[in-house]
Amino acid sequence: MSDTIRTAAPARAARARSGRVRSSGARSGQWAAWAFLAPVVLYLLLFYAYPLFRNVELSLRTYTVRSFVQGGAPFAGFGNYAKVFGDATFGPALWHTVVFTLVSLVFQFGIGLALALFFVRHFPLSATLRALFLVPWLLPLIVSASTWSWMLNSDSGVVNAALSWLGLGPVNWLTSPDWALWSVIIANIWIGVPFNLVVLYSGLQAIPAVVYEAAALDGANGRQRFWRITFPLLRPVSAITLLLGLVYTLKVFDIIWIMTKGGPSGASTTFATWSYRLGFGNLVPSFGPGAAVGNLLIVMALAFGLVYIRVQRRQALA
Repeated sequence: MSDTIRTAAPARAARARSGRVRSSGARSGQWAAWAFLAPVVLYLLLFYAYPLFRNVELSLRTYTVRSFVQGGAPFAGFGNYAKVFGDATFGPALWHTVVFTLVSLVFQFGIGLALALFFVRHFPLSATLRALFLVPWLLPLIVSASTWSWMLNSDSGVVNAALSWLGLGPVNWLTSPDWALWSVIIANIWIGVPFNLVVLYSGLQAIPAVVYEAAALDGANGRQRFWRITFPLLRPVSAITLLLGLVYTLKVFDIIWIMTKGGPSGASTTFATWSYRLGFGNLVPSFGPGAAVGNLLIVMALAFGLVYIRVQRRQALA
């Protein structure tokens, strides 16, 4: 009995030391994980959480230039939001934002998908042509918008010159209330197509070739292979492409501002340009209403993001 006790005691001590070592190793692993996570958390707090909090705080107070610098702005509650909703610009700006976003998304995705299907065939010079299609995406937006402003100029633009060569009259692309919004939509589509092309092309590359071979053996034609194989298997990539495009397009400001400044007579004003004009584009800035319009954009983007997450969960459970 005493021999058993003497044998068990060292074993218990060894297990205790092993437990302490494992516990110490687990704690060191947790500290290492937090050390790697800390820069990301700090970045999110400084560049996302604080600006968002600051924007919400701006929208709930009545700020002037002095109070914006020195502080002490009175609390306004939802008065700034009521002012925004009651403004005559709200309805047209909302409509322009919806039209600009939806039309841009449809054509960016449709053209990007068509080009991705075209380039997936791997013909000679396909890599070179694919690289050239990335140029609009790589150029600074100020360069792209300035180029389109020159091309669509009513007097000296190459677009009107081409129309004249075809025997058609000139169009006031940037100065006509009927054409200003469509002009910035065309420019935004041109800029956004390469992103859709790259992402959708990557998604097509991930589809196994053996699936198409099996479908061909079953007698499926090209249209049937697209609708029954390509499009369903590309659905997850398509969803994230559309979501990212939606979030980006909702907040497009620089293209519209450089080309039309939201004019003429507000014909191309969106929430993004309206928010900037309220906050910084007037002699007497309206920081509160401008922040309120910016928050409406954030809510719209979050709403679509939540819809995407819900759809993805349903697909995962199905």
